[in-house]
Amino acid sequence: MNRVAFSSLALLFLLAFTAACSPVARESDGPTASEGERLAMKNEKPPVAAGQKLSASGHDITPWTAAQKEARIGDLEPLERAVTCDAGTERAFTGKYWNSKAEGVYHCVICDLPLFNSGTKFDSGTGWPSFFQPFDREHVDEHSDESHGMVRTEVRCQRCSAHLGHVFEDGPRPTGLRYCMNSAALSFTPKK
Repeated sequence: MNRVAFSSLALLFLLAFTAACSPVARESDGPTASEGERLAMKNEKPPVAAGQKLSASGHDITPWTAAQKEARIGDLEPLERAVTCDAGTERAFTGKYWNSKAEGVYHCVICDLPLFNSGTKFDSGTGWPSFFQPFDREHVDEHSDESHGMVRTEVRCQRCSAHLGHVFEDGPRPTGLRYCMNSAALSFTPKK
C-alpha cells in the first residue's frame, strides 16, 4: 500500500472514530445550540411548565402556596415578619433603605422576586424608600386598604402576597406615583 493511500485510510478511520466517540445530544439534554439560537433570534421564551405564570420580564410569578411561604417566614427578623405578614409599618427614617443611593435591584424579602430598580427610587422626604414604578408591573398586586380610618392602595408581592407598603398618586414624572415601601419588606442586590 502506498503512502498516500495509507494516509487517506488513516484519516478516514480517525474521522469515523471521532464521530463515533462524540457525545450524542439527547432530547432530555435540553435544546441544542441551534434551537437556542433559533429561540433567541425569534425573541421567544422557553416553554412554561404547566400551571407556571411568567411576568413580561420573564420571572416566575406563580402564586406561592401557604406551605412555601411558611417555610421562608421562619427565617425573617421580627420586624420583617410584622411588616410582611401582619401589614405592619416600620417607623419613618429607621429602615435600612430609606436613604440608600446604591445602584441595584430591590427584591421581596420573602420570595426574592425583583420589585423595584434603584433607577426609579427618589427622595420623597417621607422617611421610607420611595419609587415611581415597579421593576415589572406584574410583580406587585395593588388593592384597596381601608384600615386605620383611611382609604389607601396597599401594595403586595404578586408571588407570595407579602405586604410591602402603599402607593400614592403624588409621585414624580413620568408616572406620578409614589410606591412608599417598608425597608423591612425588601432585600437588595447591588449592581455588579
